[in-house]
Amino acid sequence: MVDPILALTAFTTVVVFVAILFWPRHGLASRIGRLLRITERVRMEDALKHLFDGEYTGKTCSVESVAGALEISRARAARLVNQLEAMELMHSDGRGLPLTKAGREYALRLLRTHRLWERYLADRTNVKPADWHEQAERQEHTLAPAETEALAARIGHPLYDPHGDPIPTATGEMPPQSGVPLTALTPGQSGAVVHLEDEPREVFQKILDAGLVPLMRVQVIDMTPEKIRFTADGTTLELDPVAATNVTVVPLPQGEVGEGPFDNLASLKSGESATVVQIAPT
Repeated sequence: MVDPILALTAFTTVVVFVAILFWPRHGLASRIGRLLRITERVRMEDALKHLFDGEYTGKTCSVESVAGALEISRARAARLVNQLEAMELMHSDGRGLPLTKAGREYALRLLRTHRLWERYLADRTNVKPADWHEQAERQEHTLAPAETEALAARIGHPLYDPHGDPIPTATGEMPPQSGVPLTALTPGQSGAVVHLEDEPREVFQKILDAGLVPLMRVQVIDMTPEKIRFTADGTTLELDPVAATNVTVVPLPQGEVGEGPFDNLASLKSGESATVVQIAPT
């Protein structure tokens, strides 16, 4: 004969287990389902950003490039691309994966949130520069549009992120890309730093360790296959070619170098005056 106490205990255990697993909205199965949906949306949004970056920089994107950017298999990337096309966020034209108007607007909203958050971290927190990108990467997938605009208002509607990249406007406008890699300058040629690439993190750390920031004026001294030697606001620095390629500059007219270091307008205190030596390229 079955012990009624043991039977009741077993029944209660099963009920509790089923409740934990399948309770609406709060059960384990529900939570796993939400997590999977969030992960899928994040991948979709990351793919949109990759496709937009390709358009913005003039590179042709493919299923293979999506797979590489998102670190997923080619088969998974192909399914993701098909999903984006079904959602009318992009279309395959046989030559690439161009975004539709809706897809481009979606990508620009993500980019706006990301760059605003990096600007916030740089100006209002003590978060290390090497950590800005990773934290902004998380926020771009979670902030609602209204929260993004509230953030923009809170930090004064900045035009550029701390890496020198333009922040898309609320209506999706952004100036075209400008500049060339530091490695494109020849010895004796000068340029103004307009962008510091923050990926991969290890390379960005080398740039940070060198002390480079947007708006610095640089002049190439010499270069070899192992390193490029240059001055930045009067200080002599060295970078390996990989790191130097991740520094974007706008070439300056011949003979225009200027003595550094310089401060930006926002650093002036009330009553102080200064001479404008450079306006950030747009």
